[in-house]
Amino acid sequence: MRLLGFGLTGLVVLLALISLVLGPAAIGPAESLYALFTDTGTPLTLVMREIRLPRMVLALGIGASLGLSGAAMQGYLRNPLADPGLIGVSASAALGAVLAIQTGIAAHFAFGLPLCALAGAVVGVSLVMLLAGPRGSSLTLILAGIAISSLAAAFTSLVLNLSPNPFAANEIVFWMMGSLSDRSMSHVWLALPLMVVGWALLGSLGRSLDALTLGEDAAEAMGIGLRRVRWQVVLGTAAAVGAATAVAGAIGFVGLVVPHILRPLVGARPGALLWASALGGAAMLLASDVAVRVVLPSGDLKLGVVTALVGAPLFLHLIYRTRREMA
Repeated sequence: MRLLGFGLTGLVVLLALISLVLGPAAIGPAESLYALFTDTGTPLTLVMREIRLPRMVLALGIGASLGLSGAAMQGYLRNPLADPGLIGVSASAALGAVLAIQTGIAAHFAFGLPLCALAGAVVGVSLVMLLAGPRGSSLTLILAGIAISSLAAAFTSLVLNLSPNPFAANEIVFWMMGSLSDRSMSHVWLALPLMVVGWALLGSLGRSLDALTLGEDAAEAMGIGLRRVRWQVVLGTAAAVGAATAVAGAIGFVGLVVPHILRPLVGARPGALLWASALGGAAMLLASDVAVRVVLPSGDLKLGVVTALVGAPLFLHLIYRTRREMA
């Protein structure tokens, strides 16, 4: 476990450094890092502090949020197919952002889009909890989440279908693919506090999730408050994933694939998987963002497309391996 932690931490630090020094200009890594910490009076300092640093911090934070939320959701539901979008956070946040673009709020107010996306996430999660009820089971929570996700996706499609402005429709489609380009430190300060709240809520669930592997009755006998655990999972996921979706768009597969990859390495313990998945998610998103800039440096390859292209084959491989082990 300790070796895995050191390995993942080292990988995240290495990828973060690569993300910081990677760019179209032929400037060495040492010069780039020097310009980050020292005001050289050149445009390079502005590029490092206002373009590359926010992009790296957001990739790290969003990846950690998705990985941690995926592990928490899978541990709570005891379902390896669960992902952070199951409770409708991503779809509701996407609907809020789509409405901001379509109504022109995003064009007239700099932070109209992320704030509307956050509002959409809050409304979506509130509806899920209202439908699931204060004493509802895990199955009720899943069904409520699927219902709200489907409803939000339907309204998003409706907005696209009825959009009279082809430019707005085009912007909506590209935003929903997910991206970290053109993000600033203002986006970091908007999303990071909510992410930290989500990390705190989800990261403290280790003992409860370990107890839930024995079943809900056994967990309650051990003093675990199931209602408290459910609220922590939902609110933590809503804060972390809602903030991530608000500033970067929809980025899939990270919260689903990363816990699958790391689960055998932590002895299938949900509690130990939480922070391992946070580090793994950060590493996956940093690597994907680096790939975006290396594969098509002059193009506009979207981050969500890369994570899907990487995550889907990995997930298929995991399914194939599981079938072989069960045969």
